[in-house]
Amino acid sequence: MQNSTDPHPEFFKLTYGQLTSIRYFYGTLLLIGLLLTVLSNGVIVIAVVSNQTLHEPMYVFICALCINGIIESIFFYPSILVTLFKEVPIISYSFCLLQVFLVYIYGIFELVTLTAMALDRYLCICKPLRYNKIMTLSTVFKILTTSWLTIVIMFGTHLLLTYRLPLCDNEILKIYCDNWSIVRLSCIDTTVNNIYGLFLVSIYICLVLVFILCSYIAILRVCVRSTLTLSKAFKTCIPQVITTINFLTASLFDILLYRYIPTIVPYEFRVFMSLEFLLVSPILNSFVYGLRMAELKVKILQLLPQKSIKTHT
Repeated sequence: MQNSTDPHPEFFKLTYGQLTSIRYFYGTLLLIGLLLTVLSNGVIVIAVVSNQTLHEPMYVFICALCINGIIESIFFYPSILVTLFKEVPIISYSFCLLQVFLVYIYGIFELVTLTAMALDRYLCICKPLRYNKIMTLSTVFKILTTSWLTIVIMFGTHLLLTYRLPLCDNEILKIYCDNWSIVRLSCIDTTVNNIYGLFLVSIYICLVLVFILCSYIAILRVCVRSTLTLSKAFKTCIPQVITTINFLTASLFDILLYRYIPTIVPYEFRVFMSLEFLLVSPILNSFVYGLRMAELKVKILQLLPQKSIKTHT
């Protein structure tokens, strides 16, 4: 219920729709997803951290993706589960803003890390003589730290712009909070929010997409000249291409769908696509990199009990 002197509602009502009718089934799936995400990504993190031979830029970036996925799953899955089992699916205004902030941090850090991985592969394949000088572990940690701090500042500003808006309604058209779902409820003009949002999209989506495309096109050109380089590129780039396409497709679909045609697409498909980059991507990352990267796969198997290793061999 909204206080007459408070420009913000005390609670938001989330649109769970038909999900609540079989909540125990979806709750079970969410629990399985949480365990799968934490375990599969955790194994990769342990393998990279505990093996000196994996202390290379590519594996550090993979480790960063996995840590990002673990953190996201720990805060996101429980919040969805708690709301799912409420009689009325509601979320407090303050927790909704926190959820928006954390979802943005996860999503953009994932995208920036994938971009850094594209740069790493470009330097390794196209500039092999300069690779070790440019892409040191120190450089990798600087990239990750600077990226994270920049994201926090820029999207913290975005959230402050949203917080200043008085709201005239309290219904969110998704099963979790995102920035646009709140901004669309505003009682006043949102031009400033829209301009700043487009600015962020142009930097973190458009420019990043162009950079990734240019990197892989340059790699492809080099590969055409050498079958040896092609084999190397295929082994290391294919996992990154798969995860990048999956994440970008799901993110762009979610952004465009809820901004322009939120009620035209069938409800079940909307829910799936809104959750895909949050729930599926972390699991996909762990399986793609864990199974496709030969050296990483070997180190992961070494972490398993000896009987399990013999079974795989």
